[in-house]
Amino acid sequence: MLIGCSGDLSIVDPAGPAARSIATLWWVMLAGAVAILVMVTGLVVAAFRVRQPVAGDARREKIWIIGLGLGFSMTVLAALLAYGLAAGERLMPRAAPDVVRVAAEARQWEWRFTYDDRPGHVTANLLHIPAGRPVDVAITSVDVVHSFWVPRLAGKLDAIPGHVNVLRIEADLPGTYRGLTAEYNGEGYRGHVFAVQAHDAEGWAAFLEGSTP
Repeated sequence: MLIGCSGDLSIVDPAGPAARSIATLWWVMLAGAVAILVMVTGLVVAAFRVRQPVAGDARREKIWIIGLGLGFSMTVLAALLAYGLAAGERLMPRAAPDVVRVAAEARQWEWRFTYDDRPGHVTANLLHIPAGRPVDVAITSVDVVHSFWVPRLAGKLDAIPGHVNVLRIEADLPGTYRGLTAEYNGEGYRGHVFAVQAHDAEGWAAFLEGSTP
């Protein structure tokens, strides 16, 4: 049951600020869902208890069903909605002085990446980024709908023909992070993967100078 809690494709093993926000949102939603489940289960158990009726039962049942069964659940759901909207707002790309801009173009069955800081250079199925800096990825597709997803760095965003979506990713530390297409799009879907190589400052400078393919 814990197989998805670690590894290259785990959303609860974040390696960047965007992924941490998503992981925190997941845990908060899980806690809210468990709280509602416990309350509803308690009401169901209480409803099947066998005992002699006494005066005031109807009023107490109304309090339990409306005050706790409905009121508690609606309060928790409203709080989760508010938190989710706030978390989603924080994930939106914003102006930053050190942001890096790259483009990701999907096709069956390849990802091609280009770089504003290294014009004319194209890499296939390997995206180079600097560690510790925000990176805005402009995502599009040349054929069908694909989806760009690096679980440990950020959420997923669709690649749509004729349209550009921008996703901000960031890696805390240098390393290689697995990415995949999270949208079924044909027979080659399972092999439509890529990687993100996060460089330290020296490695990123070498990449921009052309020392790294």
